[in-house]
Amino acid sequence: MHVLIVQSDAGLGLLWQTHLERLDAQVTQVVTGEAAFSAIENTRFDVILLDLMLSEGSALAVADLAQFRQPDVNVVFVTDTTFFSDGSIFNHSANARAFVQTATPPEDLAAIVYHYGSVNRARAALTGQSPD
Repeated sequence: MHVLIVQSDAGLGLLWQTHLERLDAQVTQVVTGEAAFSAIENTRFDVILLDLMLSEGSALAVADLAQFRQPDVNVVFVTDTTFFSDGSIFNHSANARAFVQTATPPEDLAAIVYHYGSVNRARAALTGQSPD
C-alpha cells in the first residue's frame, strides 16, 4: 500500500509515517501543496493523508487533482480547526473518506489510513486493475 502524507509540520508527518510503516505501508511525505501535486503526477497512491490547513497550498486543490489524476484514491483529511466540522468536507471533496482531528492518536490515525488504503487495493483487485 502506498500512502501520501501532506502535512506542513514535517515532524508530525514523520510521526504518522513511522506508525504507517509499522503496518508495512510505503509512505511518501511532503510539506506543501505544490510538492503534493508533483507526487500525485508521478506516483500512484492508494490513500492520501491530507492536512486541511496547509501552510503552503490548498488542501482542496490537492484533493481535486488527486480525484482527477487518480480517481480511485481515498483521502483522509485531518485538521486542528473547527472548519468543516459540520461534515461539509464530504460535499466539497468527492474522494474524502474520513475527517479527523490532527490530535488523533497516531496509531488510531494509521489504522484509519490503512483501512482506506486496503479498501482501495481490494477494489483494484476485484476489477482486475494493477494495485501498483
